[in-house]
Amino acid sequence: MIRRTLRRAGVLAVGLVTLAASALITAAPAQAATSCSGTVTYSKTVSRSGSPIAELIIYYNSSNGGTNSACFYHRGVSYGKSALTGVQIARCAQSSGEGRTCNFDALSNPDEGIYSSYAGPVGVTGTANNCVSAKGWLVWDKTVYTVDSLTRGC
Repeated sequence: MIRRTLRRAGVLAVGLVTLAASALITAAPAQAATSCSGTVTYSKTVSRSGSPIAELIIYYNSSNGGTNSACFYHRGVSYGKSALTGVQIARCAQSSGEGRTCNFDALSNPDEGIYSSYAGPVGVTGTANNCVSAKGWLVWDKTVYTVDSLTRGC
């Protein structure tokens, strides 16, 4: 009876240790808290038939050595309507060259889903002395509308 109880306790302890270890291994890395707020450093609207359909906005604040965040908003006919929408932002390795292709130094996870008002926020830190680049996309009426900021905030 005592042996059976000890064996069960041992099996339970090994199971709990295995479960805890697997939770640590599969846990997502921590990311800086971001929001769709701060100083607007870039804004561009994409249109369909001359009417705005979506807008990419990049924000900056000075926390964490500089934090940039991005959101991709539904505008005009797409506002309030569910559609595949996404946004991603990167810290570039270069510190100059606004409007060029970004050599990624750090890349946020994309935020993509079926949204009716916006995707995001996504963010990167340590951007005080680096360019950033963001891209937003919206699938509307079988067409993909995108905005690519190229390098900004240099």
